[in-house]
Amino acid sequence: MAVEEVLREMGLAFEKVELGLVRFSDPPDSRQTEAFERRLDALGFAVAKSRETIWVETCKVTLIQLLEEGADGPDGTISQILADKTGISYSRLSQLFSSLQGITIEQYFIELKIEKAKEYLSYASHNISETAWKLGYSSMQHFSAQFKKHTGMTPSQFRKLSQKPRKFLNQVGDR
Repeated sequence: MAVEEVLREMGLAFEKVELGLVRFSDPPDSRQTEAFERRLDALGFAVAKSRETIWVETCKVTLIQLLEEGADGPDGTISQILADKTGISYSRLSQLFSSLQGITIEQYFIELKIEKAKEYLSYASHNISETAWKLGYSSMQHFSAQFKKHTGMTPSQFRKLSQKPRKFLNQVGDR
């Protein structure tokens, strides 16, 4: 929405704005492009310019979308979905991703899943087994082990810790 707002304010015609992609109706001139990039930079966004950077960004956006879709997402392996989405082989994409991001695709996806798990557990929107299932883990034990490896605590410990401030605020609000 922020990108669409910038485009409208600048009077730039566009067909489509998706996470990580703007499709212009009429390509902007160099002056407009520079101004657009400055506006995006001020919002914390950056324009991907190289083909390799675009592939990596497409990979990241696709992983985020897969995580959001959860069990309702497309069928197929992540490697096949990413290869289809980027149009390059997974092995090439994996090499590019690691060299540009300093982390493997698998590690990046695990980090995304752990962050989503923390969100679910913090807001008590899912119990631990639902969280594990929703994030695509084969078992609650695997999820718990990976969660502990990345956060230093079990999902139960994290949930208890994240609930304490809310309980305190609720008690203060009841006075």
